[in-house]
Amino acid sequence: MAAVAVKYPAFRELGAEVLAISVDSTNTHKEWHEKELSRIVEGGALFPMISDPGGKIGFLFGVYDGKTGLDLRSHFLIDPQEVIQAVEVLATPVGRSVAEILRQLRALQHHQATGEFMPCGWEPGKPTLANEEESPSISGKIWEVWKPRNAF
Repeated sequence: MAAVAVKYPAFRELGAEVLAISVDSTNTHKEWHEKELSRIVEGGALFPMISDPGGKIGFLFGVYDGKTGLDLRSHFLIDPQEVIQAVEVLATPVGRSVAEILRQLRALQHHQATGEFMPCGWEPGKPTLANEEESPSISGKIWEVWKPRNAF
């Protein structure tokens, strides 16, 4: 959450909004924000932290664990038409990669703007694959455009 708070301006520059949702109470969010997060990140979280007691939202998104009463660590990228474009669910011990979430957001926005497809590891400025209209013409020739080294 702290890394998301640090990179929140990058999300806003991309026109994205961040919502943090957990089963914790609003008092728990407030206390954690004041005692912990604001000491890690100056100003703390500038995005909403939403309390979801009982995990109703988590259940709707398929990440609520009824046995533990907690949401699984996850993120969702939802486009302006309210379509889920990316989902990542992580084991509790594994932290998120905010850089990867931003990369995915940039890739989705690039695709929406150009129709091009982003291959593995795509970053702005790296080669893309043909848009939907040109796809049949490069079928079987992707090797000419993209190399595995482009993924790293």
